[in-house]
Amino acid sequence: MIRHLNVRTSKRTEFVDITQDIQALIDDSGIKEGVCYVYVPHTTAAVTINEGADPSVKRDILMMLEKLVPERAGYAHMEGNSDAHIKSSLIGASEVIIIEGGRLQLGTWQSVFFCEFDGPRHRRVVIKIVGD
Repeated sequence: MIRHLNVRTSKRTEFVDITQDIQALIDDSGIKEGVCYVYVPHTTAAVTINEGADPSVKRDILMMLEKLVPERAGYAHMEGNSDAHIKSSLIGASEVIIIEGGRLQLGTWQSVFFCEFDGPRHRRVVIKIVGD
């Protein structure tokens, strides 16, 4: 079963917690055991799993990505968003999460984040839920 999440971002770079949205899709599917694939079909966005309890973690990640790949660094790409393409490649476009007992099998502090690197925009996340 394939579903889509619409994500609206409000900043050029930000992490949006989509964990509960994904869990709601699993709840609606009725699948108790399986796998959830999360895919971002954008070249300037990504998806990651990391700590969701302390908001300073996502701020720290964004800060370090900006230091590693600054917005302006003499890139050849003419659209002015080369840094966003590079950050997307570094973080990645997909995650795979096990479903057990109808719940995402995330660690105690883990959340799933949509990563925006060229916003604000309206984005789409593709979710495929496969049951055993």
